[in-house]
Amino acid sequence: MSELHGERVSFGYEDVPPEEKSARVGAVFSSVAAKYDVMNDAMSGGMHRLWKDRFVRRVKPQPGEAILDMAGGTGDIAFRLADRGAEVTVADINQDMLDVGIERAIERGLTGLAWSCQDAERLGYPRAMFDAYTIAFGIRNVTRIDKALAEAHRVLKYGGRFFCLEFSSTQWPGFSEIYDLYSHKVVPQIGQAIAGDADSYRYLVESIRRFPTMPEFEGMIRDAGFAQTRVEPVLGGLVAIHSGWKV
Repeated sequence: MSELHGERVSFGYEDVPPEEKSARVGAVFSSVAAKYDVMNDAMSGGMHRLWKDRFVRRVKPQPGEAILDMAGGTGDIAFRLADRGAEVTVADINQDMLDVGIERAIERGLTGLAWSCQDAERLGYPRAMFDAYTIAFGIRNVTRIDKALAEAHRVLKYGGRFFCLEFSSTQWPGFSEIYDLYSHKVVPQIGQAIAGDADSYRYLVESIRRFPTMPEFEGMIRDAGFAQTRVEPVLGGLVAIHSGWKV
């Protein structure tokens, strides 16, 4: 089948072949890895730290639990989970992001984390291995979201829980227009000033706009086999915490 008639997936506002998206997303995160956390602070005014704290409180990690933190390269979520006694495996498809997280863990004196380069769509773990699966601000960059959700379900134990923190579309009147203007006009300029890379941050903004709505994504989580699904909007849905159970 020719590329013209083959499968297409979104890369920002473009539709591209799946293999091209994978390569281009990899290039984006290799480019921004070193400045990723600084940029998160600059773009969100530091609010991403509060969102991640809230997310981990919802996960309720327990001492000794095995948790897979997918797309967790820089360690932000993993460090919070480990602080509560969980045994965390940090997985990311991008080795540059993992290298940043490993360096940060060494600086903090954290030695109990496992780090692994993994594709969310084809995890190299056996069935029913983890008590919880977390992914924060990473699912929208996956080429085939349905396959990643199916893999999350596969590697969870029965009774295991899935938690995803992701940007969405705020429902607050007036705020959505202000945020659209900020994200499309200001964020790429911040990316250029701090990371020397406006294009990568333009893609990250566009990828948010192309991501399914909160109800649509909840439906995808259910279709992957999860039960008792729930969506918790934050700031009117600017970001959302999605969850489900493997039963």
